[in-house]
Amino acid sequence: MDFNKLTTIKQAFQVNYQYELHFTSSVFQAENSLFRRIIENYAPTRPVKCLFIIDDKVSQLHPELVSQIKAYCKENENQLQFTTALVVPGGEIAKKEPNHTQTILAAINDFAICRHSFVVAIGGGALIDMVGYAATIAHRGVKLIRIPTTVLAQNDAAVGVKNSINAFGKKNFLGTFSLPYAIINDLDFLETLEQRDWISGVAEAIKVALIKDKTFFESIANSATQLAARKLEPMARLIHRCAALHMEHISKGGDPFESGSSRPLDFGHWAAHKLEYMTNYRLRHGEAVAIGMAIDITYACFINLLSKEEKDQIIQVLETIGFDLRIPIEQFQIKELLEGIEEFREHLGGELTITLINAIGTKVDVHQIDYPVMEKAIAAFIN
Repeated sequence: MDFNKLTTIKQAFQVNYQYELHFTSSVFQAENSLFRRIIENYAPTRPVKCLFIIDDKVSQLHPELVSQIKAYCKENENQLQFTTALVVPGGEIAKKEPNHTQTILAAINDFAICRHSFVVAIGGGALIDMVGYAATIAHRGVKLIRIPTTVLAQNDAAVGVKNSINAFGKKNFLGTFSLPYAIINDLDFLETLEQRDWISGVAEAIKVALIKDKTFFESIANSATQLAARKLEPMARLIHRCAALHMEHISKGGDPFESGSSRPLDFGHWAAHKLEYMTNYRLRHGEAVAIGMAIDITYACFINLLSKEEKDQIIQVLETIGFDLRIPIEQFQIKELLEGIEEFREHLGGELTITLINAIGTKVDVHQIDYPVMEKAIAAFIN
């Protein structure tokens, strides 16, 4: 048979994705039925295996957490089958050192976590990323529940569809797209955050407000002093609105798995990712994003894309919340930082696309960067 004469077979299909973000407090207290109900809705007639992975810093700040989880599972043993609770390093080291991913994969294997079992990730954005990556590649995907414990994770990192670890000296080089079964934002975890972590996640809210929602930015500006003073109510409102905008972008943006070259939710991130690497991750992600946005809005002002008044207003809000916008590098390192632009293009693939803003709440994609002007924008934040 001549295969060249056979007709081409074509097929197309669609998959309907759905996931939920829940808000609660004291999620593993006996009287809180939320976690049990989420599992019960998945498997009403049998107990489901659950493997818990806990950020080591969360475990230190909440030493009762493991015993609470065990007691909760015991109390609801008709729905929940506790396997173990692994405490692993959080922070960027979780993504930087591949042995942590292997630890999660080994636990999935050892406790026979199958595609109808659940991995439950409890921690900051880096741990959520790493555990999600391991859960996605095990058995081509086991069920995942995310319980983010930082502002940044609750309003950004944990509400998306991406998972990743670092490799070859590059942030998020290895990764997957997959949806969690559910996300649970427990506000109690926020009260034990260091101040740096409390404000760090606000950068992501400012980011999404600047590119999508002027009214949201104005509400952040009006509550900036309260946010800096750790008032829980305005922070809860900020997290809810930011998460809603993030999830809306995924569902209505037309490119949930980022097959194109535009990633508006990465506004300010080309510099942020490079700065994290250059400082050996001493900068928190949100701190780096705040600096990255400051660089990009200053560049946008220099090329007459954004007014000086709006640029100054954004800088003032960032500083009122508590961000130090001084770039912790030397003048001679500016060229190295600028390499982040090409690395960003490589990460996206195809044409260079950098998101800027031409007004608060309105984004614009540019495909070329005037490097001398960008160098001037960077220099403006180096002492």
